[in-house]
Amino acid sequence: MKTYLMIGASAFVLGAGSMAYVSQAAMAAAQPQAKTYRMLGLFGDVVKIIESQYVSEVDDTKLIQSGIDGMLTSLDPHSGYLDPESFDDMRDQTRGEYGGLGIEVTSEDGVVKVISPMDGTPAFRAGIKAGDYITAVNGESVLGLTVTEAVKQMRGKPGETVALTIAREKTDPFDVKLIREVIKPKSASARMEGDYGVLRVGAFNEKTTDEAEAAFAELKAKNPNIKGLILDLRNNPGGLLDQAVGISDLFLEGGEIVSQRGRDPRDVERYNARPGDMTGGLPLVVLINSGSASASEIVAGALQDRKRAELVGTTSFGKGSVQTVIPLRGGVDGALKLTTAKYYTPSGRSIQKTGIEPNLEVALTRDEAQIIANRAFQFSEASFKNALNADEGKVRRGAHQPAEAPPETFDAKKDFQITRATDVLRYGSVALTPKLPKPTARMAEVVSKARIAEAKPAAATPAQK
Repeated sequence: MKTYLMIGASAFVLGAGSMAYVSQAAMAAAQPQAKTYRMLGLFGDVVKIIESQYVSEVDDTKLIQSGIDGMLTSLDPHSGYLDPESFDDMRDQTRGEYGGLGIEVTSEDGVVKVISPMDGTPAFRAGIKAGDYITAVNGESVLGLTVTEAVKQMRGKPGETVALTIAREKTDPFDVKLIREVIKPKSASARMEGDYGVLRVGAFNEKTTDEAEAAFAELKAKNPNIKGLILDLRNNPGGLLDQAVGISDLFLEGGEIVSQRGRDPRDVERYNARPGDMTGGLPLVVLINSGSASASEIVAGALQDRKRAELVGTTSFGKGSVQTVIPLRGGVDGALKLTTAKYYTPSGRSIQKTGIEPNLEVALTRDEAQIIANRAFQFSEASFKNALNADEGKVRRGAHQPAEAPPETFDAKKDFQITRATDVLRYGSVALTPKLPKPTARMAEVVSKARIAEAKPAAATPAQK
C-alpha cells in the first residue's frame, strides 16, 4: 500500500509541470501512427487497382499473402510469412517427419539457394551442395519466387520424380533428378573411428537430443574403452533452439549455454546446463564448416567458450539470430516467422555474419582450401545483402590461406577433417598437435602473377622496333 501511495505522489508532483508537454507528446505520438494508417490505406488502394486493371484476374488471397511475405523478407533473410499449408509443413519438419527432398533453402536476390542438404535424404544422395542455386523445378523457373512458393513446387507425393536445375560456381547449369520420399531424417547417429567415437548430428528437430543420447549410449556399450569423442556438426543447418541447448547440456556440468537478447536491452533470456556429462568427461572435439548454421553454432560456441571442446574445420555460417513462429488466428491464417532476438555465446559474443572460427582451421579438400583463399566463392550469412549487421566493428575473416589442407599423398577416400580431429584427441589439444605445412592456393598465385604482369611494361614487338 505504501509503495502505491509513493508512486501516486510522484506522479502528482510531476503532473503539474508536465501538462503542457503531455498534449505536445500526444500529438507527436499521433503523427507516426497517422502515417502508418495512411500507408495501410495505400496498400489497400494498390490492391484495388490491381484487381480492376491488371491484365488478368488475380487471387486476392495470394496477392495479400505475397505482400505480407515481401514485407517480412525485406527485414532480413530469415523472416517471412508461412501460409497455412506451409505452416503445417514446418510443424511436420520440426517433428522430424515430412514429405520432400531434404534440402534446407533460403532466398537470395530472388534466387533459391541451398543452405545444406540433410543427411540421408534424396538431396544428400544426389550430391546437392551448400551454396548451390536452384533455378528451376521440373523445367519451370523458380526465379523470383519466394522460398515458400519454391518449396511448394519441390514437395509432393512420395515416389514421384522431381528434376531440379542446379547452378553451381565454376560449372554449367545441370539437372538433377530426385525421387520424393517421406523424410524421416535420423538427426543423430554414432560410429567408431579407430579408438574414438564420432557422434554425427545432422539437424535439430524435436527428437535430436534423445537420439544423440541413445546413439552415444549404444556406442559406449559396444566400445567401453572409447578414448574420446568427435561431435560432427558439419553441414548442420540448425533447427530448434531448445534442442541446441539439449545437445550442449549433454556435455556440460552446468553454467550458461547461450543467451538471447531482444530489442529491449533488458529482455535477456539465459539457458543453463544441468549437472551431468553423458561422456563422463571424455576428451571432445567439435567439427564445423561453412554449412554449420544457427543451432549448430550455438552448440559449437558454447562448448568452445566453456573450454569443454576444441573446434576443428572451417569458419561456420554466421547466423546469430533467433526466429519466433507466431501463429495467426491459431494458425488458420498461417504464421509469421519473425526475427525477434540475437543469441550470444557464454562469453558474450554474437556470431552474426562473422561465424565461429575453429581452434584448428582444416579444409576438407585442396579445392576447398582454394575456395577459402578466393572469397568470391564462399557462401555465408554475410553473403545476404539484408542480413542483420554484426556487432559494431566485427567482420567475417576475409580471403586467406587456410591453416591446413590434405597433402597430395593423402588418401582421397578418407575424411581429412575427421583425421585431424582424431589427431587433436590423440595429442591432447590443438596446441600439442603437430601442424602440417600451409597449403598453397593456386588461384591466389595466378591472380598475383597476373597483377605483376600488368604492372610490367610490355616488351616491344618486332614491328615496334
